[in-house]
Amino acid sequence: MEQTLPSYRIFYAVAKTGNISKAAKELYISQPAISKSIQKLEENIGVKLFDRSSRGVTLTPEGELLYAHVKSAFETLSLGEDRLRRSVALGIGNLAIGASSTLCKYILLPYLHDFIKQYPHINISIACHSTHHTLNLLEDGRLDIGLIGKPDQTKNIDFTPIRSIEDIFVATRTYLQNLKIRGVEKQDILQSSTLMLLDRENMTRQYIDCYFQDHHIMPQDIIEVSNMDLLIEMAKTSLGIGCVIRDFVKKELSSGSLLEIPLHIPIQKREVGFAYKKDGKISKSLQHFIEFYESY
Repeated sequence: MEQTLPSYRIFYAVAKTGNISKAAKELYISQPAISKSIQKLEENIGVKLFDRSSRGVTLTPEGELLYAHVKSAFETLSLGEDRLRRSVALGIGNLAIGASSTLCKYILLPYLHDFIKQYPHINISIACHSTHHTLNLLEDGRLDIGLIGKPDQTKNIDFTPIRSIEDIFVATRTYLQNLKIRGVEKQDILQSSTLMLLDRENMTRQYIDCYFQDHHIMPQDIIEVSNMDLLIEMAKTSLGIGCVIRDFVKKELSSGSLLEIPLHIPIQKREVGFAYKKDGKISKSLQHFIEFYESY
């Protein structure tokens, strides 16, 4: 755009009022300044924009064409200002959250249910990825915050634990009876059965692999799945022994559709929590969410 915004604002006011004097009063500018601005605009564009008369000014055909576009532009700016004011008044914002599908379903959604009641006008997007991928997205600034298992290194992120979780092994009574028929002893059950685990990219799987290594457990038959809901359903169909999070199978344990496998050395509990980049920009929406989960 070769001309300045103030010159178009003056043109718009003169065209709208049809009178230089009225435009001068509206813009709090002297009439000579108005006339000089219009003259300069006409010279720069190279066309006559107004016909002058004793009764005021009228747009030329060329002026009508320009006015249509200028009018649309100023109306769009006005609309933008109104929407911005409304957005600020309502607290409208955006919040991008990362979490695994399992943590999203069982932990994040209950938080969001209550958060949205307090801040109904914040637009929330959720990206379901592993903890490792979520941390990368946080580092790249593509997420505002993530719900993750506590990582080994937290120097670049602010991590706030919100609860602890416990990994257990479960199976159906039928599957355990079949193992007994095959002569599998209790102390060998993890090494002599079909184990169903999350894939190796998942932090839960990495945690379990460390448990196996520390206690010299060498599983022979492993089925990998992409999410815990599928793993739970597969365990319920007697396909094998599933490694799940205790809180997420409370109903199945209570009903007896799944039984917990007693371990000589239980798996230590671990923490999950919200994390965001320490040196990242904290928007109002993110600040609201941080304050919310810290007081939840």
